[in-house]
Amino acid sequence: MGTFVLGVDGFVLPGLLPEISSDLSVSTTTAGQLTTAFAVAYAVGSPVIATVTGRMDRRVVIGVGMIAFLVGMVLQAAGPTYEIVLVGRVVAALGAAAFQANAFAVAGVLAPPGKRSRAFAVIGAGSSLAAVLGVPFGLLIGQLWGWRGTLWTIVVLAAVAAVLAGVGVPSMTLPATTMRERLGVLVNPRILVLLAVSALVLAPLFLITSYSAAVVGVSAPDDDNAILVALLVYGAGFFLGNRLVGRFADRFSPLTVLTAGMVVVIAGSALLAAVQHWFVPTLVALFVLGLMGSSLFIPQQTRVFVAGGDVAPIALSLNGSMNYVGTAVGAGVGGAVLSVGGAPWIAPAAAVLAAVVVGIALLTAPERKANETPATTRRTELTTNEA
Repeated sequence: MGTFVLGVDGFVLPGLLPEISSDLSVSTTTAGQLTTAFAVAYAVGSPVIATVTGRMDRRVVIGVGMIAFLVGMVLQAAGPTYEIVLVGRVVAALGAAAFQANAFAVAGVLAPPGKRSRAFAVIGAGSSLAAVLGVPFGLLIGQLWGWRGTLWTIVVLAAVAAVLAGVGVPSMTLPATTMRERLGVLVNPRILVLLAVSALVLAPLFLITSYSAAVVGVSAPDDDNAILVALLVYGAGFFLGNRLVGRFADRFSPLTVLTAGMVVVIAGSALLAAVQHWFVPTLVALFVLGLMGSSLFIPQQTRVFVAGGDVAPIALSLNGSMNYVGTAVGAGVGGAVLSVGGAPWIAPAAAVLAAVVVGIALLTAPERKANETPATTRRTELTTNEA
């Protein structure tokens, strides 16, 4: 439920940017930086929260995280000014960091090595379901009651998720770690290069999706339902990708799956650039890009977890931060491209960025260095109590 709520919030915001910018009297580019603010707050807050709460029951941390997310959403839904909405976005991001990072860390520790990617995909299933069901529902509410109505709906969902987290998550503690130990991960070259890739791998997709309303507006400028249909199609691709990627990443090399996914993102972005003046071909390109979303995220999670060895939960927490750095990079670059060149240049910029990222991923891949000593794969101990 928690990842579903976070997914609705993350996916639905791009479609509401025109209304948000108009109501708060800011440009669409400035409104798009709400995504950047969320990403930066998550990236900075995740390792700090993980350290401060290291000795706490994961059920408590996850529950408190959902409550913080709820408070942040209330500030956004009720905020009369852009500044207050921005503060709410930051508070919500910190709550999301407390919830989501812990969910992935626990899943990675509990899952057997041969099924780890599938375990990560299960945690991410809430986001994929949100992309298919939550986003269209949220945008429909936005059309009926405005963008604030959509955010109030997310507030209600977050309240339900907080209750479910409190009563449904088993009591569990992970080994406590200090900030020094967390920062020590960053001197491990194997993990460092993987975190650098994690900071970039999602940027091309978020360059497009953060400003999907502007992209779709090129082919359907007067159709209020166009962005709803486009995000539904993108979400359907994302959902299908999530169903498939876990099995592929467990069967084949995660690096192979990641590389193939990035190549398809390049092709999909190039296709979007070529056909974005026609609505139906634009939908086809968005479906292809959505299909690749999980194929970039899940294999990279697995790579970082395996490389982490004894400090895998630490590495995975930092990986979550790097993912949101990539989100911020994508939204920031997209905003700059939109301001300078306009919507038609967003897809070409994404294709170029994706090509750069896949080159970096292949050149720095620790798996390709035969003389590198593999990281230990001893499973991290944890303590589990009955709820």
